[in-house]
Amino acid sequence: MTQPQAATPTPEKPDQPGEPGRAARRLALPGGFSLPQSGFLAQARQGGIVYPFIVLFLVLTIWKGSLFADRTNLLEILDQQASYLIIAAAGTMVMIAGGIDLSVGATYALCQVIATKMAEGGNPVLAILVGVLVGVGVGAVNGVIATFFRINSLIATLAMSFVITGVASLVTNGNLIIAYSALGFANFARTEFLDVTTAAWTMIGVVLIFGIVLSRTITGRYMYAAGSNAEAARLAGVRVQWIKLVTFAISGGAAGLGGIIDASRVLSASSQNGGTALTFTVLAGIVVGGTSILGGSGAIWRIFMGVLFIAIIGNGFTLLAWNPLYEQITLGVILLLAVGGDAWSRLRTA
Repeated sequence: MTQPQAATPTPEKPDQPGEPGRAARRLALPGGFSLPQSGFLAQARQGGIVYPFIVLFLVLTIWKGSLFADRTNLLEILDQQASYLIIAAAGTMVMIAGGIDLSVGATYALCQVIATKMAEGGNPVLAILVGVLVGVGVGAVNGVIATFFRINSLIATLAMSFVITGVASLVTNGNLIIAYSALGFANFARTEFLDVTTAAWTMIGVVLIFGIVLSRTITGRYMYAAGSNAEAARLAGVRVQWIKLVTFAISGGAAGLGGIIDASRVLSASSQNGGTALTFTVLAGIVVGGTSILGGSGAIWRIFMGVLFIAIIGNGFTLLAWNPLYEQITLGVILLLAVGGDAWSRLRTA
């Protein structure tokens, strides 16, 4: 009796040029897990910040000419946004892994008051290192609370921000810390090389490192996996809790470094610096840059443009002498559009 032959699977017809793929492209991970990489909609969401950034840059260049496009003005924007870019780059990792860190403003203040107080009468290098390590420690505590105790990261980091602000107030006794004699501490942010401040160079180095980690390493892929589908990633062998803890620790260290940079620039620090204003400005840059608030999607280069996009808006309002109250309204509308666009594109992709 003739045995039935197994059906030969029909080969899938290759996609035609210009035609969207029938199946989403996937990023392979150990254990057979893969990350969906959707087509046109995801690409539009990921690269969308490029177009408004270019348009805004060209409009201000044409409108204000050398007042905006002058090299001095552009370098000043880059220098002023150094701390924001560092914090936003680390915050992107947290959000990609499926978390959110609302304590960066408080951590920023705590680390800068500790570093400034140590630099006032001691070794500035040691003060900088201790300040960053304090930030890493705070971030690690956030990570433990949010992952191992399974408390929503938004609530956990919001509660921790109050604790951290209180500790910073105790360190300063409610006073402004001044370290005008700590010239070595000032050199950390004020020194120039090729007309670019060391604060900006530090930011460029940190952002490049974070970008490489996120896009070129297994750890970075695990961050995407944890935020895209935590349960599937866990079944594939990814230590999701530890990955998320690492992202929170990095975020805390980055917030500390950002605070120290700004304290080094002005040689003073206060427990009231940073706070919610810094936190939500950073989050706005992350979201406007295309990072999904639901996790699993984002890139460092996009948040770089997102933060600078917001900074250029502020610079444009100043150059045009427009009412700064309208700037807040503008940023709010842009943030709503960014979040709405992300939700719509995900819905369409699904």
